[in-house]
Amino acid sequence: MVMDVVDVKRIAHLSRILIEEEDIPLLLSRFNQTLSVLNKISEVNVDGVEPMTSVLPMKMVLRPDIVCDGGKVDSILSNAPHVENNFFLVPKIVE
Repeated sequence: MVMDVVDVKRIAHLSRILIEEEDIPLLLSRFNQTLSVLNKISEVNVDGVEPMTSVLPMKMVLRPDIVCDGGKVDSILSNAPHVENNFFLVPKIVE
């Protein structure tokens, strides 16, 4: 895949980035260099290679998924100006 000026302008628009016209050729060159490297990487044969999450062998430590209040309800609510039934009480702003 090779990018052109229209692609660079579209990416800039979607990213909400203002790019000066004189900067477009440099960006176009850099985008195309990056895409060239990515195309080379995509040519690598990875058949038989196991997917991995880290370069180091690590075992996931699992813990039980237990819902709790964290034991800090009182200290958290102590910062609120108004509390009711262990909830922050805020003024109604929508009718």
